[in-house]
This record gives sequence, C-alpha cells and structure tokens, in this order.
Amino acid sequence: MDLGLKGKNVLITGGSKGIGLACAKAFIAEGARVAIVSRSQENLDAAKKVLGECCCVAADLTDAKAAAAMVERVEQELGALDILVNSAGAAKRTNAEELTPAAWRAGMDAKYFSYIYVIDPVVKRMAARGRGAIVNLIGGGGKIPSATHLAGGAANAALMLASAGLAAAYAGKGVRVIGLNPGTTETGRVAEGLKAEAKRHGISEEEALRRTVKSLPLGRMPQPEEVADVVLFAASERGLLLSGANITVDAGQRPTIV
Repeated sequence: MDLGLKGKNVLITGGSKGIGLACAKAFIAEGARVAIVSRSQENLDAAKKVLGECCCVAADLTDAKAAAAMVERVEQELGALDILVNSAGAAKRTNAEELTPAAWRAGMDAKYFSYIYVIDPVVKRMAARGRGAIVNLIGGGGKIPSATHLAGGAANAALMLASAGLAAAYAGKGVRVIGLNPGTTETGRVAEGLKAEAKRHGISEEEALRRTVKSLPLGRMPQPEEVADVVLFAASERGLLLSGANITVDAGQRPTIV
C-alpha cells in the first residue's frame, strides 16, 4: 500500500529515542523529509548516526517560546510542515503516596504542555495552508489509572480530550488530529516505569519485567517499530477517517470498548 508520504515534511518531537526514533526511521524509509527534536544534543547526535540525513533541533518543549522558535526553525529548514508526530515527554513515575503539588505540575509540564506548546503554532500554520495531520502518541494511562502513574495519566487524559477537540475544531480547515495510545512497548520509558512498579511492590526489577511480559497477550513486549507502522498509516491520507479518534494500540493488553 502506497501511503503517499514521499516528499512530505514531518516533525517528530521526542524523535531521538524509542517510538519517536522508530517513527523517524519509518518516515525516512517512505521518502519523507524528517526533523527530530530532543532536549539532549547528545541523543540527537546518536540518532543522526542511525537516521542519516535529517534535521535535528535541541529544544526544551516545556518552554512555550522555545517550542515556537523550534517550529519556526524547522519550517525554515524543511519547508511547510505536512505532519507533526508528538512523542516527546514522559511524566516521572511516582507512587501515589509520594505525589506532591509540584509532582502533579511536573507531570503536566512533561507530558501535556510539551505537546500543546508545539501543537499550538503548528495547527494554526496548517490551518492557514488548508492541510496537515497531527498524531499524538499519548498512552493508556489516561483511561486506566495506575497508582504509580497518576500525574502522567492525568496529563494523558487531558491530551486525549485536546486531540479530539482540536480535530473537531480544525476539520473544516483541512487539518486532522489523531491520538494513539500505545501499551507496554519495549522502550527506555517503560524500563523506568518497571523500576517504579518494582519499588511499589517490593520486588526486583527482573521480577517486575517477568510479571509484565506474562500479562501481555502477545507473550512479549511490542516493539517501537510496530507502533510506528500505525503512526504512519494514521498520518497518511489513508488514515483520513481516523481524525478525532483516540485509538488504543496495545495488542489487546487492556481490552476495552471505550
């Protein structure tokens, strides 16, 4: 199936590692021009060795001005953006008993505002041009609470609503917005989450991993590349009717009908 992504200009936040990096690889393989963003120049340099030709920008996306400047720079280098994939930011896993107002705020900054500060300038530019697609990689924690992920889960829930609302608001201007909620995927972020689970239950990290894998219908963790396949379809014109949806992509890890 030709996804029609050749020559498209794609911005991927959090593109230096994990699912974001897998998405960058996949878009480049389809012939798209890609820019990736990370707070860490070191991570960007490592990613560029893997990706080859791509635009790399270091920016702190929890700063609205820095995010807007990053978007401006990327469009100057690549041209008008056709696709935005948000994969940056992950709230620190914290046991419920250890949460503080500062921890709640940090969760929103890390996951919610790091997306919103990029979406805001991009969606307006896309609307002015009459075209564009935004795919937000969010997470099932916004639907099913976890005692070690309440702050991040609250941010995820807010992003789901923002994604659906922006899709409705901008549909008439040619812009699509889709939320994708990966399950437990083999990434560094999940490894950090397993540390928190191990601490909460008083078990080793190895045991936490064993229990997690045992609970997965696949009998293994999905790979970032498998999530990237779904992202590319959603971002392409083939995914036209997905706009406004928040879709769980977890291979049946948490079967629901909502």
